[in-house]
Amino acid sequence: MRSCERSLFSVATAGTLRRVAAESSVVNRYSPSAANLNPVSAQSPYQPARPAGLPAEYPLVPVRRPTIRTALLWMTVVVVLCGSGLFSLLAITRETGLLGLVTGAVLAAIPVFPVVATFLWLDRYEAEPPPLLALAFAWGAGVATFGALVINTASLVAIKSAGGDMTTTAVFVAPFVEEAFKGSAVVLILVLRRKEFDGVVDGIVYAGMAGIGFAFVENVLYLGRALSETGSTGTAFTFVLRCLVSPFAHPLFTAATGIGIGLAVRSRNPLVKMVAPVLGYCVAVLLHGAWNLSAASGLAGFASAYVVLQVPVFLGFATLAIVARRREGRLVARHLAVYGSTGWLSPAEVAMLSSLPARRDARNWAARTGGQDARRAMRDFQEMGSELAFLRERMARGTAPQDAATQEYAMLATASTLRGRFLPHWSAPPG
Repeated sequence: MRSCERSLFSVATAGTLRRVAAESSVVNRYSPSAANLNPVSAQSPYQPARPAGLPAEYPLVPVRRPTIRTALLWMTVVVVLCGSGLFSLLAITRETGLLGLVTGAVLAAIPVFPVVATFLWLDRYEAEPPPLLALAFAWGAGVATFGALVINTASLVAIKSAGGDMTTTAVFVAPFVEEAFKGSAVVLILVLRRKEFDGVVDGIVYAGMAGIGFAFVENVLYLGRALSETGSTGTAFTFVLRCLVSPFAHPLFTAATGIGIGLAVRSRNPLVKMVAPVLGYCVAVLLHGAWNLSAASGLAGFASAYVVLQVPVFLGFATLAIVARRREGRLVARHLAVYGSTGWLSPAEVAMLSSLPARRDARNWAARTGGQDARRAMRDFQEMGSELAFLRERMARGTAPQDAATQEYAMLATASTLRGRFLPHWSAPPG
């Protein structure tokens, strides 16, 4: 966007609204009552509009746009809580000692923040609520690790009694147990907050958070054990191997389950809804088992598996995640096009809302022309645009709530009000 006083975005916004608003009305093919929508006011200076179908007592939609900084703050709180909670776990304390526990917690926290930031980067069109992200992280760090500790330990005792060894548990038991517990975090969020779950990207993000939480606590155990058994040299080696070389391992394994659940959420096919989550879980178990087998094969075997398995898997997941994020941009453009053709949004606004770089440029433009208040209004306007697009997507799939049409009216009214807060208040031309 241009940095001149009347940018292309602002001129297109104001001009298009004045040209099309007088004769436009929203036609919503998913809602019969949507034909009652009134167009945006064509008055100058700009006046926010309210759809005729929106009851007078229905409040505007509050905009909640979690930023990466806010989400990272939540993660910090959760890490502190989980780290403090580990002190009460007698089993870990007995194995690592208090010094090992503290050292392990400090070192294990180092890779948490960049890995969390990477997963949050994927979810910028409709950022997930920080409390749900924290819930997924805490579930992985607490419930998943404790459940896995109990079952894996019991399995190890039983296998040793039968003449087996630790490798059997690591390869044939632990992957099934751990991926089931971590994946259950995604299922829990889907059950509790179905409206916050829109597809593959959300599945990847929530599964990744559960995997990061699990990896954090597991790293505390391994680092503390290394310190008590082999000293600083072994601790440094363990830190490099687990925290620097493979910090994405657990999140990527569980992301396969998240992808399966995300595909099931989007699909109307009953068979896909049943098979996709199970298939995703099986892929997660297979990847996890192969990883554990390589770790039990010595340093040479681990290095070979890292190059042959971990790197391609990481690149494959990264490519899939980026493609899924771009798909969300196309979804936003497709579902907001109806508002662009009827006057609730200008074509320039639709183009801006469907492009992350254009969104950033629009926020910068708003800050230049109206200060930080205008920038916040633009950010909230962008979030409302995403909410509108994903609501229409749920309406198209038949998974929207019963009051979806009223929610749509309220969102349009909210977006109209927010627009009035970031548009420059130019005086009307004379005559």
